Amino acid sequence: MNTMRSNARPVELQEGFYIPIALDTNNITSLSPFLVPQDHLAGSAVFYGMSFFMFFLFVAGTAINVLTIVCTIQFKKLRSHLNYILVNLAIANLLVSMFGSSTACLYFGNRYFIMGSVACQIEGFTATLGGMVSLWSLSVVAFERWLVICKPVGNFQFKSTHAILGCAITWVFGLAASLPPLFGWSRYIPEGLQCSCGPDWYTTNNKYNNESYVMFLFFFCFGVPFSVIVFCYAQLLFMMKAAAAAQADSASTQKAEKEVTKMVVVMVVGFLVCWMPYASFAVWVVQNRGAPFDLRLASIPSCFSKASTVYNPLIYVFMNKLFRSCMMNLLGLKSGDDEEASSTSSVTQVSSAG
Repeated sequence: MNTMRSNARPVELQEGFYIPIALDTNNITSLSPFLVPQDHLAGSAVFYGMSFFMFFLFVAGTAINVLTIVCTIQFKKLRSHLNYILVNLAIANLLVSMFGSSTACLYFGNRYFIMGSVACQIEGFTATLGGMVSLWSLSVVAFERWLVICKPVGNFQFKSTHAILGCAITWVFGLAASLPPLFGWSRYIPEGLQCSCGPDWYTTNNKYNNESYVMFLFFFCFGVPFSVIVFCYAQLLFMMKAAAAAQADSASTQKAEKEVTKMVVVMVVGFLVCWMPYASFAVWVVQNRGAPFDLRLASIPSCFSKASTVYNPLIYVFMNKLFRSCMMNLLGLKSGDDEEASSTSSVTQVSSAG
């Protein structure tokens, strides 16, 4: 059902949508994802399962990120310059959760895009903006930690203006990636099972110049942030291992080195889990035009990116002892991390913060 059929009618290019498989119909518009349920793409169980998953992401993602923001406002000791970017990350995650996961839940539940093409543009833009800001925030987290801990520019004083500048950069780059489809460089259309919207990965040789836009996203919005993350955390690891080697008899230094190593591995893997499926799928589609693929699998990259609204806070906030301790106190729960968090060295605190 979901793969290309040799006897099917060739797919037409439509202005507001594109179903990247051949369908047995003489009027592709009659199967528009804005008009009718997309039961010709998958069974009802698939759509309802996706709707439930998106509902979970919406509830969990909204709760976790709102809690992060409220906790930062409530506890003065969390309002350090290095935590500005974590609040920025939470705001970006909320944008994806409230305008991406929530709407996808509604559309999957109805099995088509019931709100129409304008709503598709709004969802595509807001979800892409939030996703790009989140992505760049992860690289800024890495850069700021490298700048403060490794001190590559000597006695540089990291101030609030630098933290605010780092947050502002993520929004500038996010807008640079999310605005072009609204103005003709690519476009926002239903993707995968046609119940969520994103950039047009599928069409080629047309006025939208999708190929160049996909390459722009891959190199500038995936390659550059990933390179920054790998470089900065590699330098951080080298510094921590050198400190551990110089203080081989210090149990606290050895423990800090192990914790930093674990955090670095988790953060790099988390980034790849979030964005590698999207990046690799987009490039594969561009390089393999016309090749058959299952639209259910094509929905997976979007799921991974939306799921980052839940697991990124778990990595960058909940694995931070000080943040976790404050959150437990905010919820009226006693935390065993209180004493350990207050006595942790500054290096370990900054490292475990992201």
